[in-house]
Amino acid sequence: MKMMDPTLAEMGNHLSDAMKILESGKLESEQGKERRKLSWKDFPGPLQGDGQDVVSILQLVQNLMHGEDEKQGHRRMQYVGEQGHMALLGHSLAAYISVLERERLRKLTTRILSDTTLWLCRLFRYENGSAYYHEDDCEGLVKMCRLAINTHYEDYATEGFTVLSSKPPVIYQSAASRPGLGQHLCSQLGLPLSSLCIVPCNTMFGSLHQMDVALLDKLIRDDRESGKLPLLLIANAGTPGAGHTDKLSRLKELCVQHNMWLHVEGVNLATLVLGQVSSTVTAATKCDSMTLTPGPWLGLPAVPAVTLYRHEDPALSLAAGLTSSQPVEKLRALPLWLSLQYLGHDGILQRIKHASQLSQQLLEHLKTLASIKTSDVLDSEVSLIEALRMVEDELNSPVVVFRFSQDGSTPSSGGSVKGNVAEERDILDALNRWLGEQLAQQVPLSGVDVVELEDEGTCVRFSPLMTAAALGTQENDVAALVEKLGEMIPVLSCTLRFRQDFKDEVLQQASLSYIEDQSWPGLGVVRYEARSTDLDEDKRQYRVEKINSDLLKKLMELDTDLYFSDGPEFCEEKNCIFIGMATEDLDVAELVETIVSIGKDIEESGKFFENMTEVVRRGIQEAEQQLQKANEEKLMEEGVLRQIPLVGSVLNWFSPVQASVKGRTFNLAEGCLDSTEPVYSVKAQMNKEASLDSPKSVTKQFPGQKLFRRHGAGSDSVSDTSSVSHLEESFRETAHVQAIDAEEAEVPQEHHVHIETETALSDQRVPEGQETESVDALR
Repeated sequence: MKMMDPTLAEMGNHLSDAMKILESGKLESEQGKERRKLSWKDFPGPLQGDGQDVVSILQLVQNLMHGEDEKQGHRRMQYVGEQGHMALLGHSLAAYISVLERERLRKLTTRILSDTTLWLCRLFRYENGSAYYHEDDCEGLVKMCRLAINTHYEDYATEGFTVLSSKPPVIYQSAASRPGLGQHLCSQLGLPLSSLCIVPCNTMFGSLHQMDVALLDKLIRDDRESGKLPLLLIANAGTPGAGHTDKLSRLKELCVQHNMWLHVEGVNLATLVLGQVSSTVTAATKCDSMTLTPGPWLGLPAVPAVTLYRHEDPALSLAAGLTSSQPVEKLRALPLWLSLQYLGHDGILQRIKHASQLSQQLLEHLKTLASIKTSDVLDSEVSLIEALRMVEDELNSPVVVFRFSQDGSTPSSGGSVKGNVAEERDILDALNRWLGEQLAQQVPLSGVDVVELEDEGTCVRFSPLMTAAALGTQENDVAALVEKLGEMIPVLSCTLRFRQDFKDEVLQQASLSYIEDQSWPGLGVVRYEARSTDLDEDKRQYRVEKINSDLLKKLMELDTDLYFSDGPEFCEEKNCIFIGMATEDLDVAELVETIVSIGKDIEESGKFFENMTEVVRRGIQEAEQQLQKANEEKLMEEGVLRQIPLVGSVLNWFSPVQASVKGRTFNLAEGCLDSTEPVYSVKAQMNKEASLDSPKSVTKQFPGQKLFRRHGAGSDSVSDTSSVSHLEESFRETAHVQAIDAEEAEVPQEHHVHIETETALSDQRVPEGQETESVDALR
């Protein structure tokens, strides 16, 4: 057994240590934290003269990766297993191998490239193929276009773009392909956008995401008649949105007929490694080229994408940039070469199979859920049985797309969604967007996301081949996803059913305005309107803003399950109250009445303060006038001589003036000035006695009781036992208080005082022989 190169062993150890440091939740010591405060700022500092050790540098990288979060749970990173470590080691080895002598480097890179290409061609059933490894997944397609141009235009290598003007090339792309893909190709190839032809998908037969083959044939013939050259066709084995596969067999026949290059891409190409593959995906093995992305499929970080192609002329491949004489360029395959060996054939097969099984598991559960429609049959016009019917070969697709849609068999309380089809679709899009965001937040390991499809609208997508390996998705995660989905469907149905009821109730209130906003996933949007018409527009707008702001705060303080907010951050409507999702036991009428009642209270209190401000202002003016008048009366009463300092003092000494001080008090209730004379004699005592005698009413709310619940509706918040016990306790307290009041009412006042007196005397100690005398004296 040969000894391992010490440098390679040391490199592997360093990588292992580095991964442990970067993935661990341990931060540096207190001393290191203090030093980091001085050196690791948002702005770069100077290099240290003596340098730093490896651990310190890795610690710096860790802090830059995770920021200020000190909890491991806050770090959202891809799961990197042992196979991921092998891929990362490949990048380090590529840098190390590049320093070898040229001949040894050539042999090593040739071996790595040939092995990786052979393994991939066998795994994905692509016989006699070559491979091009690239970092950008679009780069392989660009190279295929260059290869097709060099093949069809013999003088392109010498004449350049001038040979294209006589017979412009045309690239055909499905309408369901990646957005911006065709524009990227034209910009990279230097072609005008007129060279790009978007082929519509089927609208009558088959999937809505499959390319219309008959229409494509017509477009190609029209281009040929107009003097253009059909160059390349981009087909999908798994569209980016719904994961559907084009009719690749018919497309290949059409490309052979018109001498076109056929390129295939898509997530369904991963299923070629399985034992049983659908016929539509198997047809991809006969295409001219196809792009694979094994990184997300197998959970391998930083591995290149691969484009497999067939071409007999190596000179044209070299001209297109598919091959390179630089050995370093061939080292791109090294991370993938290491990872494929580490996983082995069975490991690769297991990961692809696991992702497919997760899709099948979710699909089987979705069949049992009402109001959920899947994939190609998302149209709300069809019945539920037809909606659950799967299109051809869809069971073999690892992409599951589903959408909540109103079930026509659900009974409605008169509040079913009305209006045109566009408004109904906008509302359903908003509800499905909320559904997808909630599922992604509550079950993050499922990897679901929201996708916008042109025909179906907003849908929820589950694509485990792109996410399961990185997130570590298991069957229990899919079960949790189905459970959460089952909990949210009744909420969505109730919200959809109560939206019209809520709108009708709001329109009956003169003080409320209903705001049409189909993009809000909730019950609806309202605005409380000020009833004052004597204000100008600016003051009225300010009052509306103030009232609705205070109203929102009051509603958010209520003990209810409803969600109230001021809307999304970039919402066009301002000064509105957005009400969230509804439940089955919601009393819409009570909700609207409560909003109106609280709004009126806020408006009245605002008017009261405004009136009070005016009253206080007038009172101050009146007080100033009375003070001025009192000063004048004082001057007339005392005379002018008494106002002179020295003379006035002498007069006041011999003949003092008995001037009475007249106090004033401001009555806010009546808005007038009153004298303070009766305040200290009569009014204060009367107010005090009245305040002591006035009873206070207290409204008692049972614990756990929520607002806006219909009577008789089932509620999980308050159990029957607790409700009964609270009612019994309240009844006993009321009966006890009533009994005490009745006893006190029957006892005369004198007798009551006599009893108190005797009780007080019985508590005092009296010497013997004096009891009779004391009692007689009291009598």
